[in-house]
Amino acid sequence: MSSTTQAAPVKHKSISYARWGYFFIAPFVLVYLTCSLIPLLSTFYNSLFENYMDGLKQIGPNFVGLDNFVTIFTPRSSDGKLEVLSYTGNTLIMWVMGAVPQIVFALLLAVIFTSERMKIKGQGFFKTVIYMPNLIMASAFAMLFFQIFSSVGPINQIIIANGGSAFLFFDQMWSARTIIAFINFLMWFGNTTILLMAGIMGIDQSLFEAASIDGASSTQVFFRITIPLLMPIIVFVVITALIGGLQMFDVPQIITSGKGNPSNTTKTLVMALNGYIGLSKNYGMAGAYSFFLFIVTGALSFIVFRFTEPKKDNKKGGKK
Repeated sequence: MSSTTQAAPVKHKSISYARWGYFFIAPFVLVYLTCSLIPLLSTFYNSLFENYMDGLKQIGPNFVGLDNFVTIFTPRSSDGKLEVLSYTGNTLIMWVMGAVPQIVFALLLAVIFTSERMKIKGQGFFKTVIYMPNLIMASAFAMLFFQIFSSVGPINQIIIANGGSAFLFFDQMWSARTIIAFINFLMWFGNTTILLMAGIMGIDQSLFEAASIDGASSTQVFFRITIPLLMPIIVFVVITALIGGLQMFDVPQIITSGKGNPSNTTKTLVMALNGYIGLSKNYGMAGAYSFFLFIVTGALSFIVFRFTEPKKDNKKGGKK
């Protein structure tokens, strides 16, 4: 009688790939902690102290709690206006003046360049040309426009040659704001166009073909297909433009020599913040301004997300 032995089943150790996700996100987490979160917490920590230079004498650091925040929300002028709110308003006004036409113009260009009907020739050349201003330093742009619109610049020379008198563009509130907004528009509309073009090219082309076969007009395709499917990219563009706009500094700083003329109507939040980091090195007040800027950015970003998120249909279908 022969006996047979059964071999024990071989157990294969299961391989878990979940841990690889931690390896991939580790660089981002490390950079975020060292370059964003820790500096943010350090900024808030410094805002709780009195720490500045009085001539050659160092004052502090002395813990003062939220006194620095109370100071920036205390009126300093005789008219009772809060400087921080005025600077916030200046920043938002100039951002809107530049960002709205920037996004609208970039969206139109993106639709034109990606249109299968129009088939624009030389697209590579035009894409390069519209993106080139983004490669030029903001300081160079600011100096260029400062020279063009100065009292002895070519614009005023043309006005004088035609019998007019020189117009002081940088001494008038709306002309100064318009020039600053136009510079920001000119610098960033090319980058926005490229992003929107990438978003449109990611839309399934069969949707456009089906709409064309059904007899949809270009306007209907734009508002019923392109815009709804492009909304995530538009939200991204608006948020990044908002963050960059609230940090507006170099263009108005150079054009107004850091004074925010006329009468502080072009002075931004970052320009005010920079004033505390100059000779006085008032890190407490600078920290308070920085944290206020962070709160404003977060609040406005939340508002944009809230009003652009897709509406959910809560209606329940009934049984037939």
